[in-house]
Amino acid sequence: MSRAKSIRGEESNPENKTKLNKDTFKKSLRIFKYIKPYLWYFVLAMLFLVAGSLIFMALMGLPGEMANVATGNPTVIKIGDRSFNHNLSVRDFGWVFLISLIIQGLLSYFRTYYFAIVSEKGMADLRKDLYEKIITQPVAFFEEKRVGELTSRITADVEQLQSVFSVTLGEFIRQLVILISGIIIIFVWMPKLSMIMLLTFPAIVISAMIFGRYIRKLSKQRQDELASTNTIVEETFQSFTIVKSFANEWYETIRYGKAVDKIVKISMSFAKIRGVFFTFIITVLFGGIFFILWQGAIMLERGEIEAGDLFSFIMYTGILGGAIASFGTLYTQIVSAIGATERIQEILDTPSELPVQKSEHIADLKLKGDVRYQDITFAYPTRMDLVVLKGINIDIKAGQKIALVGQSGGGKSTIIQLLMKFYNPDSGNILVDGVDIDEYNLTQFRKNIGIVPQEVILFGGTIRENIAYGKPNATEEEITKAARQSNSWEFISSFPDGMETIVGDRGIKLSGGQRQRIAIARAILKDPKILILDEATSSLDAESEKLVQEALDKLMQNRTSIIIAHRLSTIRDVDSIYVLENGKIIEKGSHAELIANEHGTYAALARLQFEYS
Repeated sequence: MSRAKSIRGEESNPENKTKLNKDTFKKSLRIFKYIKPYLWYFVLAMLFLVAGSLIFMALMGLPGEMANVATGNPTVIKIGDRSFNHNLSVRDFGWVFLISLIIQGLLSYFRTYYFAIVSEKGMADLRKDLYEKIITQPVAFFEEKRVGELTSRITADVEQLQSVFSVTLGEFIRQLVILISGIIIIFVWMPKLSMIMLLTFPAIVISAMIFGRYIRKLSKQRQDELASTNTIVEETFQSFTIVKSFANEWYETIRYGKAVDKIVKISMSFAKIRGVFFTFIITVLFGGIFFILWQGAIMLERGEIEAGDLFSFIMYTGILGGAIASFGTLYTQIVSAIGATERIQEILDTPSELPVQKSEHIADLKLKGDVRYQDITFAYPTRMDLVVLKGINIDIKAGQKIALVGQSGGGKSTIIQLLMKFYNPDSGNILVDGVDIDEYNLTQFRKNIGIVPQEVILFGGTIRENIAYGKPNATEEEITKAARQSNSWEFISSFPDGMETIVGDRGIKLSGGQRQRIAIARAILKDPKILILDEATSSLDAESEKLVQEALDKLMQNRTSIIIAHRLSTIRDVDSIYVLENGKIIEKGSHAELIANEHGTYAALARLQFEYS
């Protein structure tokens, strides 16, 4: 089969980064599809936000107008030939304040609640889709991506987006409403002073656009470096026994420290640019405000405006100044979120290996277990210059047991990985029951394959959960039966918590033999037609090996079994042994047949292990 279906390194090359342009912006807007199911909540939140902002702006003008009424000079607003006034007394203003504040409080409550619904549920949907997309990627994807990087995408980047939807976007709209309504109010109320204030606005907007480009670049660099530090943390925490056995705590501390220092360096550059930006805004903005106040005081002195009007104008000017100043911070947060959206969208756009289907919705695929490799050639996507398998031909009848032996790097594990469709061969075909495995539904097909690996990795929950992983809907009776058949029940029942015993991260609380037997129980519960044993007893002591081997013998009954073994004593009774060397099958036969060939590779290996003369 062609390699076209597999993922290549160039498709996820970290150098192929997108830049902020029209296409990137459109791509980022696609994230709003996660808001669409909650659109009405979003619309209501926006309406409450706009209404609340307008009420707030109206409230800010009331103190000045109340002062004018108290001094007997209520404001008369003229628009064309028409004049507008009110008949409120000072006492009436108290009720207006009270009613306005109650309405404002209710609007703020529902706005906050509805925005929370949109951001929490929308980003929860995004997290689910992102996790589903990552977990359904082929093995090659995980070879090209580091765990810390993927973790950062699903945590830090999504949190950044959630912050935008829950706070930043609403605040941006709020400040925009305040700015527009405030400009209209002061322009209608006092056009002379407002014109002076408006002269500062274009310069600030243009500077925000210029600085925003640099801020986005540094923000993305900081996020990428943060992902790198997460990778170091996860790798060292997951492999802490290796770190401690080599006494490399100091080395990992220095390595992590250097990564953190890179973040600090980028953050300081980020802070410098933001600092320059804010300095510019403060200088221009507040310089303009003080100039406006000075002009207003002159107009008050001349009797051209009332004291209350000047007070209201000062309040509006301060509010508008704060709104304009906040655009710098809000813009950088939104632009930073666009960078996070790019990285998330890149993963969401990556084709999945298979669709996620619930087990109860997947029809059972009944295989007999005939397996045939036909002239298989293969090289790993990340090492195309090194051909691992060269014309492999293997024929296994249903129920037979075969073994793969040979030096490390000979291609034994690769043969297994191709059968499980972790990769696609460069040429040749793999047939199961006479059908090319590409013709099968991948989920159905893999449910017919069970594996007991050399290094068993258990999940950090209970023993029951780890055994039931082979069949999530298994009954308690089925789980217990699998534990007994795998020779696990004796040690499980000796634990105070029995099946509820917590195995710890990666099964660290259990011994190697116990972990192997739990893996066998998991495979028994799955009841596969094709069984793969990848050096399942190579790292065990004699007593544990005996117990595990007994469990494996039960497991292999009536199943097509493929065994990778270094200990030749475990494969004496298999139907056929294939000896691999440099990606080729150099010998094939039963144990007795291969031993009889004194000059063969298998016989030489046997002499080393069994001390044949």
